[in-house]
Amino acid sequence: MRPLLDAVLTIGMLVVVPAGLRLLRVPPWLPPVWWAGALPGAASLWLERGPLAAAAASVYALATVCLAVQAPIRLRTRHASLPVPVSGPGSAGPSRSPAPHAPARRLPAPVEVAVLTAMVTPAVGAVALVAERAGHPLWGFSLKILALTVAHFHFAGFAAALVAGLTCRAAGDGPLSRAAALSVPGGTLLVLGGYFAGDWAELAGAAVLTTGMWLVSLLTMAEVRRGGHDRLNAVLLTVASAVLVISMLLAMSWALGQAAGLPHPPLNWMIATHGLANALGFALCAIAARLRLRPEPL
Repeated sequence: MRPLLDAVLTIGMLVVVPAGLRLLRVPPWLPPVWWAGALPGAASLWLERGPLAAAAASVYALATVCLAVQAPIRLRTRHASLPVPVSGPGSAGPSRSPAPHAPARRLPAPVEVAVLTAMVTPAVGAVALVAERAGHPLWGFSLKILALTVAHFHFAGFAAALVAGLTCRAAGDGPLSRAAALSVPGGTLLVLGGYFAGDWAELAGAAVLTTGMWLVSLLTMAEVRRGGHDRLNAVLLTVASAVLVISMLLAMSWALGQAAGLPHPPLNWMIATHGLANALGFALCAIAARLRLRPEPL
């Protein structure tokens, strides 16, 4: 099953994240830097574990760091763009003046959380990738778990958080969209915490993430029903929504079985079903549909 996992990760590095970067406000130099790291990163997956594979993965890790540092830069820029009272001699009262580099439109805070999560999570996956390619059981985790961590933070991290932000912006600011935009990043990070805290904490993270993904599915289908999409986009969004319902049921069944000692699908079966469905049916379809709409980047 490892070749299938490597193929899924290669799609994440070379297709999903580069496509997703076109939907984010990032510096123009970042996509070429990403490609410079992603190509050796993808190659590292197909090399034997050892120094060469670890070195190639480390180049990829540098590219993910370049993306991750955009998060604090974005926060600083957003803070600087907040209106501040300005008063002076002869003024009738406080006035407000935007920063010269303020974005044209400020996103709701929950959507910003989703965007920031999308920016930083590939770097978490890259740390696991370097350790796994070096054959080092980082923090005592098996190499298989490290490899699955790489997938989790590219798809449940980057792709799901990005799609949640895009979907919630399209749906408008409301209780369901805010809940989706917050619970997808929150669930992703809770699953990470569950790696250290134990299976029940991981189950809680899976429940939060599943709730968020199902909300994204619900909002997406409501958007399709409102109309305004051509047939191909409607099909892509419908497929992405349907896949989320099924794939997250599988994730919950696995997490519950792991925590409660109940029968649950083996990891290899989860890679072939949950993992492949999320990569091809959800991430690729959802991001392709959003790209075809040519929206203003988040």
